[in-house]
Amino acid sequence: MIREQIEAYFADKEKLLVEAVSRLVSIDSTEGEPAPGAPFGPGPAAALREALAIAEEWGLSAENHEGYVGAADLNGGQDALHILGHLDVVAPGEGWTVTQPYVPKLVDGLLYGRGTDDDKGPVAASLLAMKAVKDLGVPLTKNCKVIMGTNEESGSGDIAWYFARHPYAPATFSPDAGFPVINTEKGGFRPTFTRSWPAQEALPRVKWLHGGIRGNILPGDASAGVEGLTMHDIQPVARNITARTGIKFTFAHEGGLTVVRAKGEASHAAWPEGGNNAVTGLISLLCALPLADGDCKAALNDLNALLPHGDCKGRALGIAQEEPVAGPLTVAFSLLEATETGLKGYFDSRVPLCATEENCLNVAKAAFEARGFAFEGTQGAPHHVPAGSPFIQTLLKRYEEYTGLKGECLSTGGGTYVHDIPGGVAFGCSLPGFDSRLHGPDERVRVSDLMVSAKLFAHIIIDMCQ
Repeated sequence: MIREQIEAYFADKEKLLVEAVSRLVSIDSTEGEPAPGAPFGPGPAAALREALAIAEEWGLSAENHEGYVGAADLNGGQDALHILGHLDVVAPGEGWTVTQPYVPKLVDGLLYGRGTDDDKGPVAASLLAMKAVKDLGVPLTKNCKVIMGTNEESGSGDIAWYFARHPYAPATFSPDAGFPVINTEKGGFRPTFTRSWPAQEALPRVKWLHGGIRGNILPGDASAGVEGLTMHDIQPVARNITARTGIKFTFAHEGGLTVVRAKGEASHAAWPEGGNNAVTGLISLLCALPLADGDCKAALNDLNALLPHGDCKGRALGIAQEEPVAGPLTVAFSLLEATETGLKGYFDSRVPLCATEENCLNVAKAAFEARGFAFEGTQGAPHHVPAGSPFIQTLLKRYEEYTGLKGECLSTGGGTYVHDIPGGVAFGCSLPGFDSRLHGPDERVRVSDLMVSAKLFAHIIIDMCQ
């Protein structure tokens, strides 16, 4: 009976949903300089105001919590369910072809624009689900709250601020990943290592090396300045390294140096096997060159031994491990800066449930320190909610009912909004097999997926709040 009411209600709501998503996507909500009432900049604050306006237009109670988050309430009772989404976005980047990042465009059932999938579309679907329950007049004894954050893409300080002042709900999901249910998120181990030495005069030598752009991105580009070798000296060695690694090299003569540029393929650090690391490829090349003996050469050789090209599971470090729920430990060597007098590097490791400080952090630290590096870092705990919990079983039941697909629990190396929320899971909004081009050019959402999400969210709200 309830499902028939929900299906009938949503029969003519697609246009309303697309308009709401488009209103949010039209706002550039990348992080900016903080200001009063806008702790993460004017863009996220503007998107938050617009989302709260939509909630109020749809008959929901809405409140702005000092610009950190906004909350839309169904009935003001005791919270039984939190739906946690975010309104900030990553920078648009280059390469957009269907439309401009903040000009939403509907093409063949796909809505394009930055934030359509991550996470403005799912936020709008969640609000529409609450509107449906309210308009249908289903009697409820408890409240559902949609919490809309503004800082998920750069630290989740918004959610930390909010839950330092407000209690958790008994059940929470975030429509900021995919279906079915993600109930396991790996922990994070992201150390920094350094080494210094006196400048050397002997040639050939590496004068500088630069690789990586962000700690959570496996780098697709890296470069180094080499003194005392010409590109003709380096090219034959580079061809061999390319044949072995797939990394491509180009050369230029700049300021008395041969500048070597390595080109691989970037990927998210949570899935390093999906890319080809330009930093480790470049180190492989430099270690194969006839460089003069010295501290820099020794340090590069040590890095080549500890974090060799293609080793995405920490085998050389001695920390490789995996278990059935979360899968394998991963390692992405993501940042490296070297000068004539030292280097500083960083890797991003996502660790499964079986990883501990004893079998992971301490082992890696000992391996680096044994080779003369200073090593600093902490290891964050993974997040796991048992698949048999009544809440997860409710999510899976409704998912199967509304999609006709098999419901199951999944794990991820990525972190979601619920990583630190007791009992929280990620749920929605893309159905399996759809490429939303997340964080890339021409980000998009399938409108039919949002509509299905809104329907099943409405049913879940009723399940949890009756």
